[in-house]
Amino acid sequence: MNILVDNKWIILGSLEVLAWLSTFFLLYARYGLKSKIWFKIATVLFALTGVIPQVLMGIINFISTKKIDLYTLIIVLLIIYGFTIGKSHVKKLDAWAQAKFSKPKSST
Repeated sequence: MNILVDNKWIILGSLEVLAWLSTFFLLYARYGLKSKIWFKIATVLFALTGVIPQVLMGIINFISTKKIDLYTLIIVLLIIYGFTIGKSHVKKLDAWAQAKFSKPKSST
């Protein structure tokens, strides 16, 4: 568990990057590929890289440090963002992706 706590910021940053990449892949699978299978795979990837591991890392950090530090606070803020303002940002991103992938491809 010490390895996780010692590298918590790198892990959090990596998880956040992976979560956003899986979000973009999810949108691409939905609108670009129009594939239900890839959309389901992307949804699972999002769950595995998004909220679940971040919450687990926050819990591990809290158990290890026995206090609410900046790391735990950042995770709480990320979760609050995701369930509040983040929803509207994802809706805007979804609309953008739908418009982007719905455009007919130009032949050059």
